[in-house]
Amino acid sequence: MTVNQSFHQKQVNLECEGDIVEVRKAVRIAAQEIGFGVTDTTRIVTAASELARNVHRFAGTGLMTLESTRNTEHKGITLIFTDNGPGIADVDQAMELGFTTGGGLGLGLPGAKRLMDEMKLESKPGQGTRICISKWLS
Repeated sequence: MTVNQSFHQKQVNLECEGDIVEVRKAVRIAAQEIGFGVTDTTRIVTAASELARNVHRFAGTGLMTLESTRNTEHKGITLIFTDNGPGIADVDQAMELGFTTGGGLGLGLPGAKRLMDEMKLESKPGQGTRICISKWLS
């Protein structure tokens, strides 16, 4: 059994577009402190930026929780994005490359998944969305 333990946590409220920059800063600092190299740090920051932008665009407000985590084999970073927005009607469709309801390129959710090691998405129409992404040090 793998047990995750959080040893550092930070939260960033997503209330305006400027908060996306704060998410990027917090994630970059934490990833570097954990020991991720430049390439993986860039991947993590890019995924976080995409998800923060989605929260801002579709829900208006939300929260990003950043956790430095460790399991029995590795240490890593977990980012949890939550909002009380309209939710995602069809999660499978939303994860398809190129699908969009917001007029963008449809790369946000599938792109974030590709950049990270793990992604869990929970959403109910009218109740909001919770996305948890993790990256582990090799």
